[in-house]
Amino acid sequence: MGKSKGKLARIYKKLHKWPGLIISFLLLYYSVTGIFMNHREFFSSIDVSRNNLPKEFRYQNWNNSALKSNLIISADSILIFGNIGVWLTDSTFTDYSSFNNGFPKGSDNRKIFDLHHSSDGNLYCATQFGLFSFDRARSQWSKFDLDVDIKRFVAIESIDDTLYVLNRSYLFKGKSEGINTQFQKIELKQPHDYNNKVSLFETLWQIHSGEIFGIPGKLFVDFLGMITLFLSLTGIIYFFFPRWIKRRKKKSKTVVSIVKTNRWSLKWHNKTGVWLFVCLIVLFFTGMFLRPPLLIAIAYSKVNPIKFSHLDQPNPWYDKLRDLKYDENRKEFILATSEGIYSMDKDELAPEAFRIQPPVSVMGINVLENFNDGAYIIGSFSGLFLWHPAHPEIYNLAQGKMHVGNSTGRPIGDFKVTGLVTDLKGKQYMIDYDKGVVPLYHDKLFPEMPNNVLEQSKMSLWNFSLEIHTGRFFRFLLGDFYILLVPLSGLVSVLVVLSGYLLWRKKFKRPRTR
Repeated sequence: MGKSKGKLARIYKKLHKWPGLIISFLLLYYSVTGIFMNHREFFSSIDVSRNNLPKEFRYQNWNNSALKSNLIISADSILIFGNIGVWLTDSTFTDYSSFNNGFPKGSDNRKIFDLHHSSDGNLYCATQFGLFSFDRARSQWSKFDLDVDIKRFVAIESIDDTLYVLNRSYLFKGKSEGINTQFQKIELKQPHDYNNKVSLFETLWQIHSGEIFGIPGKLFVDFLGMITLFLSLTGIIYFFFPRWIKRRKKKSKTVVSIVKTNRWSLKWHNKTGVWLFVCLIVLFFTGMFLRPPLLIAIAYSKVNPIKFSHLDQPNPWYDKLRDLKYDENRKEFILATSEGIYSMDKDELAPEAFRIQPPVSVMGINVLENFNDGAYIIGSFSGLFLWHPAHPEIYNLAQGKMHVGNSTGRPIGDFKVTGLVTDLKGKQYMIDYDKGVVPLYHDKLFPEMPNNVLEQSKMSLWNFSLEIHTGRFFRFLLGDFYILLVPLSGLVSVLVVLSGYLLWRKKFKRPRTR
């Protein structure tokens, strides 16, 4: 029995020691970037220069979600917008001036989802952290003070003089009066097929971030991030210090302080790891499924919301609303959600799911634009498609052929569509995350990004942290194999934590006396 226990202890030690050493260096940056990501608005004023990053993260041809769409104001005044904020340009898209006055400092505060020019001439802007109107008297954007817990606004539409604004959970309705507009907050009615299910992807995401239990949950995950940082550092110390101590002893050098540090590191490495090993395993395990390839396995799975959690909401559309368009012919709204695309009467506000659904990535819809004869252009990381609610056929605009397959879009397709731009002559350009601006069915190239836009368009600390946390930052080293970094590091981290706990039980835990 004793030999068997000793053999198991040696196996646990090997599983904990060497994989632990390798993963410790990765977990150092996972811990720090995870904490930054958990408090997006708090760190929103901090940017990172793209010139200091690998070329994949520098803007080239309006890539990396620099551009989402444009709004034609007049024959020679066009507003373009996206992650770069809002810029005023001319009909040739060559001369640019900043239109960002009034937004708070930081690229994340200039992440624009929609611009709208109402019939009375007022401009409205939906951003990552709120809804704005352009104050013409002061020539700057002014933020509305609205009752929301999710500050991301995603779409703006108007019918005559009535404005309809969508955030991720509610519809806001009001008469367009510029900065003086007063909004009514409206909860949309539940659909007929409502079953109070939530996506497994969203559930794992919120467990991983702690958001599933609100601010206390996020703070606890921050604490786990600091514990992971501590375990990584103390693990590295315990790996290297014994050999360092031996070398110093051979040279008759003092080792007292080093020995004390080593013992203290081992003591508290064991204690914190044992106390929190279950929480750490949950943290690492959930993170594995938030990026491909494991994301594909859970992308469209539904589960019951965890009781009393952040996802257990009375609002059936909480954090599910993504885009809105008014269909003049049908006299109804087209509503894009994380659950699919719906039609919605402007008075009843009761969404009804379309029987025919276009492919949309679980990462979310990025393009919802009118086409012709009741058809729509739908874009996401699954690609760009032409969809008519009354027709079973769906056309793949990016590839120039009919779409074959089910309506569920791949999480990552051949084209990662982030936007669509239309010029004064009706020529359209698809915006691909990697390739940038791509002409659609014409050969007219879109002008390159000018220097003044490049100089003022940095990367937010949150986005920089996301690129590191998801492993995309290391694509320049690993190539396409970077996609395996998250699942493999998560798997190894679970293995290291579990083997460390089992090793502690075998080697250090004293048996209870009867």
